[in-house]
Amino acid sequence: MARVTLESVARHASVSTQTVSNVINAPHRVRPETLARVQAAIKELNYRPNQASRTLRTRRSRLIGARIEPLRDGVNGAVLAQFLQSLTARTQEAGYRIVVFTATDDDHECSLYEQLLDDHDLDAFVLHATHAGDRRTAWLSERRVPFVTFGRPWGAEPDAAERHGWVDVDGAQGTLAATRHLIETGHRRIAFLGWPENFEVGDDRRSGWSSLLTVSGIDAPAGYDVGVPDGLDTGRKAAAAMLDLPTPPTAIVCASDSLALGAWTEITARGLRPGVDVAVVGFDDSPTAAVVGLSSVAQPYDEAAAACLRMLQELLATPEPPAVPPTPILLPPRLVVRASG
Repeated sequence: MARVTLESVARHASVSTQTVSNVINAPHRVRPETLARVQAAIKELNYRPNQASRTLRTRRSRLIGARIEPLRDGVNGAVLAQFLQSLTARTQEAGYRIVVFTATDDDHECSLYEQLLDDHDLDAFVLHATHAGDRRTAWLSERRVPFVTFGRPWGAEPDAAERHGWVDVDGAQGTLAATRHLIETGHRRIAFLGWPENFEVGDDRRSGWSSLLTVSGIDAPAGYDVGVPDGLDTGRKAAAAMLDLPTPPTAIVCASDSLALGAWTEITARGLRPGVDVAVVGFDDSPTAAVVGLSSVAQPYDEAAAACLRMLQELLATPEPPAVPPTPILLPPRLVVRASG
């Protein structure tokens, strides 16, 4: 069988070879209907671009770096794992490869950027767990290395040199949806179990719960708003303190599935029934949540991964980073209601 070439795909799809090249290397430049037609032709003909020739032509390695995290308590880390799985699949379909690495902190991660760029000539990076004063984004911006983040640039408005493309999930909308569901099912004593103050993601998730209680005229007594480090044990202890209040909550909205599962453990240890005696809603919709029947706010990981890849392709389509970064994307989460409430 004759080898399928760029020209073969172009003839099959009735487009120019440049259009096929754009579909592979810069799909954002192609009209949606043309993009779909060429992608169908590539799949039908089983076309595989010559990677060596492409690298020489574009001066790109088509390697993208991303940091992985340990699972820790069996739940933490699973969220990022789902995102990276989607990102790996999406980039592979587009002819890229993910290079994963681990780091102990931001300084260590920056030192690894330099090593990876020197040793493997990576094209770009995808960052996560962004925070105010993020040294990693500043390091990459100063060196004009293409990158996008799964997470907002929290804190003050960044300097022009540090603005970048980002994709995030609206945490406030997620906890607001969870709180609305609990109110609609009759709850009025609704607590929030989150992370310590000034942790931006946690503050964002707390705000959805808080704002809806305010507009609904529902009070949150002392002890109903608790922030603790993430984890099953901390979640259990915090839930115990809530359940020991003179007027304990009948529902708990949590900033993570780890905290929610900790609360679930404490509720059942007291002979109470999650979802019947005390409702519990987590955040992230981890695999464990689905197994035990924990209601949770699901993040659209595949959509986030696809958006990150589109931004990277836009950045990598030109030799130099564009003057204006890609438009940020804030994705809506989805509440998944199960037996816990």
